[in-house]
Amino acid sequence: MTARNQGGCDGEHVCRIVDRAGEHFPGSRGKGLTARTQEVLDDLGVVDEVLHFGFRHLPHRRYLDGDQVAEADPHAQRTPTPDRPYDGGLLIPQWRIERILRTRLAEHGVRVELAAGLAEFSQSANGVHAVLDTGERVAARYMVGCDGGRSTVRKALGVRFEGETKEQAMLLGDVELSGLEPDAWYQWTVRGRGFLALCPFRHERSWQLQAVPFSDLGAEGSFPEPSLPYFRRIVDDLAGGNGIRLSKASWLSTYRVNVRMADRFRVGRVLLAGDAAHVHPPAGGLGMNTGIQDAYNLGWKLAMVCSGARQSLLDSYQEERLPVAAWTLGVSAEGLPRVAERFVNGGSTDIADGAPSDGQQLELGYPASSLSVGGDAESGPRAGDRAPDAPCVDSSGTLRRLFDAFRGPHFTLLGFGESCAGPLRDVGTAQRGLVKPVWVGAPGSGADLVDVEGHARTAYGVTGDTLVLVRPDGYLALRAPGASRTAVRDYLDRVGVSRSA
Repeated sequence: MTARNQGGCDGEHVCRIVDRAGEHFPGSRGKGLTARTQEVLDDLGVVDEVLHFGFRHLPHRRYLDGDQVAEADPHAQRTPTPDRPYDGGLLIPQWRIERILRTRLAEHGVRVELAAGLAEFSQSANGVHAVLDTGERVAARYMVGCDGGRSTVRKALGVRFEGETKEQAMLLGDVELSGLEPDAWYQWTVRGRGFLALCPFRHERSWQLQAVPFSDLGAEGSFPEPSLPYFRRIVDDLAGGNGIRLSKASWLSTYRVNVRMADRFRVGRVLLAGDAAHVHPPAGGLGMNTGIQDAYNLGWKLAMVCSGARQSLLDSYQEERLPVAAWTLGVSAEGLPRVAERFVNGGSTDIADGAPSDGQQLELGYPASSLSVGGDAESGPRAGDRAPDAPCVDSSGTLRRLFDAFRGPHFTLLGFGESCAGPLRDVGTAQRGLVKPVWVGAPGSGADLVDVEGHARTAYGVTGDTLVLVRPDGYLALRAPGASRTAVRDYLDRVGVSRSA
């Protein structure tokens, strides 16, 4: 659970994160980061460390009935482009991502408080009053339930968690082993007996084990209690002859497939995010990513409302994220049986085949949102679409990306063309701190960022002088003619975040 305490704003505000668990979760769980989530982590200033600990181009080595039948890198054809600097998914254990984010959070003076679960809460028109398991009473302006599929917060709100629990199940764990080189994601299918996958992690001793031993699958998708001896037997049965020896297990689990989504993501001053709002099959590896992007969408809105923006800005959280959750549930549910059936029948399907066509989440956006204004662009991204990156140079000739300009909790106003000078100057004066004005120009123009090779204009489909307002979470808010002196002000007033609103 996260809460924004009563108090001031703009740096005086206090955010608390409490967790009922007595220690941080040790398991790898969701291990795939999409390209879009890597962009989010870039904005948060931690992507270099994430890349250091992640595998990007890890071949998938597949076996059928004991014989190797294929080896391929599903991201082999992906390469970075000027507008998309992260070329594909990244394999990294979830506990590592959480540790990196906790370290970044601590730099802002916030720590995750363990053994401090939520016992009860109530809310009024002015705030939320919570009682922790420790007996402490907390007064907050808002509360966010990020407490998983069995969410205490969601249940207390009376929010329906609609969907179904399927009979499909999987065994999961983090193990140390000998007998394999950590140079591939190994996948074995033995017809009539089951499926096993072992995925290494970069700079780690542990591997993630995934298994579906058909002979052990009981009624309603149940498996025997996971244990190291049981996992050893599964490995011997499905990958025998490879000399694999499991030596240690740090996490053992049974995963049941649920496809469920909350019917609301907000009730008054209490909001839901991540698994508390939606759970779905692992096909496509979108779970952790969708949760991170929930928080990314909500965080800047909460911060601005706590700093004086209209509370109605929070309405856009459900408006934007509920359709994304519905899409995620749909494509994940479609991908799981497709992969499972082919594994059972001994096909050549790879785990990655369960991913949707936009498995990197770069095409997801909010074009129908009330925060997206400006109509369709003749070319390039429209309001509500993801804001592309592009390499430029600053006035000193130093390489600067558009993502560098976006980084931080502010709007960014890109001005393409000389007629944008007035609107950029107006915004820089009237909306200082809220909107960062950036003139993007040609070599010799004296612009803030010089579009040396024209990648920025190409990425944004700019043919004439154009203003592009980018939200704090990296989506286009507005496109307008370059000389417009009122478009940005009117937009900020409309959504209730203007300094003069």
